Order: sequence, then structure tokens, then C-alpha cells
Amino acid sequence: MAGPLATELGLEIVRIRIMGGKRPLLQIMIEKAGGAATDVEDCATFSRNLSPILEAEDPISEAYRLEVSTPGIDRPLTRVGDFGRWVGHLAKIELTMPLDGRRRFQGIIQGEDEAGVAIELDDESQLVAQVHEMSKASLILTDELIDAATSDGTLPPQPGDEAFAGLETEDETEPETIENNQESGA
Repeated sequence: MAGPLATELGLEIVRIRIMGGKRPLLQIMIEKAGGAATDVEDCATFSRNLSPILEAEDPISEAYRLEVSTPGIDRPLTRVGDFGRWVGHLAKIELTMPLDGRRRFQGIIQGEDEAGVAIELDDESQLVAQVHEMSKASLILTDELIDAATSDGTLPPQPGDEAFAGLETEDETEPETIENNQESGA
């Protein structure tokens, strides 16, 4: 339901996750197509347009909350192609099935092709795995990653930046997330 809307709005879905609790949370992480800088307005537009679709389709039978957010700098890597965009950066990976008795790995992304994702581990060995063999993967926040996000424009303005001067700082601790409360059958 969310995919066609994302495409229509020039967005891509990075991850969809439902987290339990008394009132489940439907979390949808989006970014502009091609990884361009995505902001809170993109999240708000997507959320406003998705809410009526979810209300009509009622995919979750109980009351739930909808959260639409951007992936952030230390983003999850969930799709084929995600790793290829971040070659040279540090990532952590958890495999679905253990490899030589181990499921968790950390290392520098060397590349991604039809053979899989190649990660150089700390001991200079190499892990090669397909994205579908991973239960979790994400970038690790490093100075190099911050520099890359700054240079490609995906890092929001920071205090001290010239572009930051015109922004209101009242809610500066809030992530770029839009949350709507959804009631099933409403």
C-alpha cells in the first residue's frame, strides 16, 4: 500500500516495521529516490497521503500509531544496492544463520555485486553475504560518514552552520519524524 504512494511522490521505502506493545507502532522509513536529502516535509507529505489509504484498507486490526521518518546518518541497510552506495564506510551486520558459529560482524564495506555484499572485517578477512541473508545491517556513525553526509547534502544544517541561522531551534532535539495516531475502522 505504501510502495505505490512513495513512487508517486518520488520517494523510496527504506524499511517498514511494526513494533508491538499496548498500541502497536507502524514505522515507515522513507528517503527521496536516489538517496537525495529527505526532510520533515517529505515525511509529513507521505504521512498525510498514506493515512487515508491505511484507514480505508485497515491493514492492522487494532488501534496503532503511524511514524514516518528518514533513515538518518547511521541508516539501516535493507535493500540490494544500499551497500554499494556506502562503499568505504563502517557497517555492522547480523546474519539470519550463523557463519562459522558467528552471526554478528562489523567491517568496512568493500562493494556490492551479484555475488553479494563484501565486508572487510577487523582481522582483514572478508565476509560476503547476500542482503536477504541478513537480519539486520546498518552504517556505524563515524567522522568519515558525517563528512560524506555533509558533502552530499544529506546531513541537515547543524548549529554553527550558516544555513542553521534561519532555523527555529525550539525543537532541535526532535528527530525528523512525523507521527500520526491511527484508529482501525475509523
